[in-house]
Amino acid sequence: MKEFTLEVCADSVESVLAGERGGATRIELCQNLVIGGTTPSPKLFEEIRKHSQIHMHVLIRPRFGDFCYTSYEYSMMKEEVRMFRELGAQGVVIGVLAPDGTLDMKAMYGLMEEAQGMSVTLHRAFDMSIDPYEAMEGAISLGIDRILTSGQKNLCTEGIPLLKSLKEKSMGRICIQVGGGVNAAVIGQVYSATGITAYHMSGKENMDSPMIYRKEEVNMGLPSLSEYSIFRTNEEEIRRARQELEKL
Repeated sequence: MKEFTLEVCADSVESVLAGERGGATRIELCQNLVIGGTTPSPKLFEEIRKHSQIHMHVLIRPRFGDFCYTSYEYSMMKEEVRMFRELGAQGVVIGVLAPDGTLDMKAMYGLMEEAQGMSVTLHRAFDMSIDPYEAMEGAISLGIDRILTSGQKNLCTEGIPLLKSLKEKSMGRICIQVGGGVNAAVIGQVYSATGITAYHMSGKENMDSPMIYRKEEVNMGLPSLSEYSIFRTNEEEIRRARQELEKL
């Protein structure tokens, strides 16, 4: 394959650098990847730029959960799009839904205005929308560059029928980028069925904290998550995925 995208979703300097070494063509920068990702701090962005100039898109998501936002949250999102544009991010990753599950076109237009020429991805809010074809047409009309989607399933392999249909119906008007369970083992299967050449993955592994003293009976967050687990991108996972793309 001559042209492909391998985007790595990362929430730390270490993960960005591992993704870059592994062969990522782009980074989606976030924080709190373990809960699906939220907006990163500007200081994280700035620290990464001290060590890497890889093409970077920034997730704009004020909180965990659904994509129907309050006026306060939306105001923050608009300001964050502007802030990361001024910091030099090449793109933003956004998505807002109305209560009825449709793409909130008014809110999305406001975010697009703040992006002012940046590359824009409609994130997996798309996968929570009521009508994927209507959402795709809305994204196209807004001038969005790509849709990140698993085909409205938990795993991209389960969403192959919709991914194939979206690729066909988009007719090149917008890029369909596959996410959700992407790794080296599934890229060939998804590509063969859909012809899609853009992929998004985290390649994360669960690392043990260097902490020696541990107070296991106290939990600072979700009870299901250990305080002593650190999720980081595995360089080899990214390298294997890139090698699969290069074979196609």
